[in-house]
Amino acid sequence: MTIAIDISHLNKSFPVGDDVVPVLHDISAQVRLGELTMLVGPSGCGKTTLISILSGILSASSGDVSVIGKSILKFSDREKVLFRRENIGFIFQQYNLLPALTAAENAALPLLAAGVAKKQALQKAVDVLSEIGMQAHTEKLPRQLSGGQQQRIAIARALVHNPRLIVCDEPTAALDAKTGQGVMEILRDVANDQTRAVLVVTHDSRIYRFADRILEMSDGRIVGDHLPDNFVHKE
Repeated sequence: MTIAIDISHLNKSFPVGDDVVPVLHDISAQVRLGELTMLVGPSGCGKTTLISILSGILSASSGDVSVIGKSILKFSDREKVLFRRENIGFIFQQYNLLPALTAAENAALPLLAAGVAKKQALQKAVDVLSEIGMQAHTEKLPRQLSGGQQQRIAIARALVHNPRLIVCDEPTAALDAKTGQGVMEILRDVANDQTRAVLVVTHDSRIYRFADRILEMSDGRIVGDHLPDNFVHKE
């Protein structure tokens, strides 16, 4: 199976006063296309730092990261911005929707930012929203929608530009169990595309069963690579 993310001996430290504090320690791991991979571990273990490096938002202290065949740590800041725009979709715990824009307008934002004509961008957004059951809500404002519906708009926004990698940071944390399951069913379908990978950072043990693989972090290290049926959740 083709590799979407290849992490090799990755380290990251942050300066704190006169000291340097290591956060990530010699991480090597892979995320594969056609799979939904979860990254789990306690708060403060380095999950957010790791996905920020994988997304080209943070630099690394040493090591290498290949994303969709590109060594992103060698990119300039501008190249990283362009790479993210073309190849990565983001979904967060907070939906980050613009309150004055309709569902379709919010979902179309990545295309508009890339210079796609408004009419074309909105039609693509409507198409993606329809694919995930939001066809009746395309003209509604965020305040008119439930939390689960708003998260579906955020998913459409992440998918609208056909990225190869979807990075999700706690996508179900603000949702009840039933709504969170509906969101994960959509992401599960997205991950079934063999040209795309989905990486989900989560504390939500209710959704572990949707994973193909679970990467477990602790104290800035990858300490396990599990199948969901073999993973024992630790409180």
